Amino acid sequence: MSFGPYDLVMDFALMSLLLLVAQYLRGKVKIIQKLYMPSSLIAGFIGLFLGHQFLDVLPFSDYLAEYPYLLVVVLFATLFIGREKIKSFGGMVDKVGDTFTLNLAAEVGGFGTALLLGGFLIRRFFPATPDAFPLLQPAGFVGGHGYAAAIGGSLETLLDWEGAVPIGQTFATIGLVSAVLFGLLIINIATRMNATRFVSTMEELPDSMRTGLVPENKRNSMGDETVNPMSIDPLTWHVLLVLIATAGGYYGFHAFSALPFEVDLPMMALSMLAGVILHFSLNFVGLGDYVDRRVIKRIGSSSTDYLVAFGVASIDISIVMQYVTPLIIMIVIGILYNILFLTFAGRKLFQNFWFERSIFCFGWTTGVVAMGVTLLRVVDPEFSSGTLEDYGMAYVFISIIELGIVAFTPILAAQGYVLSTGAVLMLGWAFLLFITGKKYGVRSEKVDEMRPGEEEIITGQQAQ
Repeated sequence: MSFGPYDLVMDFALMSLLLLVAQYLRGKVKIIQKLYMPSSLIAGFIGLFLGHQFLDVLPFSDYLAEYPYLLVVVLFATLFIGREKIKSFGGMVDKVGDTFTLNLAAEVGGFGTALLLGGFLIRRFFPATPDAFPLLQPAGFVGGHGYAAAIGGSLETLLDWEGAVPIGQTFATIGLVSAVLFGLLIINIATRMNATRFVSTMEELPDSMRTGLVPENKRNSMGDETVNPMSIDPLTWHVLLVLIATAGGYYGFHAFSALPFEVDLPMMALSMLAGVILHFSLNFVGLGDYVDRRVIKRIGSSSTDYLVAFGVASIDISIVMQYVTPLIIMIVIGILYNILFLTFAGRKLFQNFWFERSIFCFGWTTGVVAMGVTLLRVVDPEFSSGTLEDYGMAYVFISIIELGIVAFTPILAAQGYVLSTGAVLMLGWAFLLFITGKKYGVRSEKVDEMRPGEEEIITGQQAQ
């Protein structure tokens, strides 16, 4: 089947229609509101069932499964463009401390557990399954459809394994649903145990969180006009920067592939690197102040909406059914790991607001940061605990390590170093927990007891 520009536009137009329908359903259907299900996920499910695998109603092109990796390259291009000056590593650790070490430990341990425990079980009981299969579970859980497409795409290239991306997208989809279902269940239990500090029941949430529709008096600006529309439209200005970095990743990938010696660098990592180069180049020529980071983030977030929708809609059910038992095993491992991390590491090592910080960590290591924010908003509606601010600062440095994991774990797994890579990651996980306990102490309070600093913040919030 031939593929032209109109096929591309119509695929995105059809998905846009599904996103509109999904947002309408989110705003009107109570059961969807109670599940806090993102519109992009709803649209993806609709696309899956109306697509060629089931009802075959929507005329999507045959290239539907190619879009997730394309969109993750765009997403990675936005990660550094327009960022503020990064503060020193030491200063950041002093400021956010346990938030940095424990969130990093949660991610490193998620990958390590999957590769070590999952790798052993898959190799022992399912020898016909590719050794790198377990890597797709934390890719989907921690990084969502973006990292699932990135790591899955790398494995497809390295192993010539066509099922990697669909399996990764399946893990990501189940991770999102698990984050919501298990997260809300855990919150219900925590409120009954008086472990939450800002809410005593989930009924206190604002309607906008349930419906996804923000009332006029609660709306925020998505950015400023940093250039004059008489010269170039401000949105065009920011989009072109992202596309330049995307092109840098694409051409860089093909340039490295053409070298006489073997170099396997993921396209998404190269697009991020191109974004870094572009960022510093803009600062050098005096244009850096005319980049609004908020607009760049909205472009990245928009690509994520389509990424999730296309990722779910393009899941190949026949491939998923080939690996259904290993898939279930890895899902159980991932969910149990995150629950145990919240219950033990989070409760014992977070110095204050342990549940608020832990449920956020559970949300983003199961179903991406958006799910973490959703669950945090349930228990901390005004974000008074400082969890989100601390994570935002810590993530500047977590992301550097994270990108190393995304770039190099598929290479190592493809070469057969699954168990050894998992063992190294678990050593790193243990080290992070050890230094957290050593530097900040291990807490002994009961789940419902106040910790140092909490009462002052809660009193200050109530006084406002």
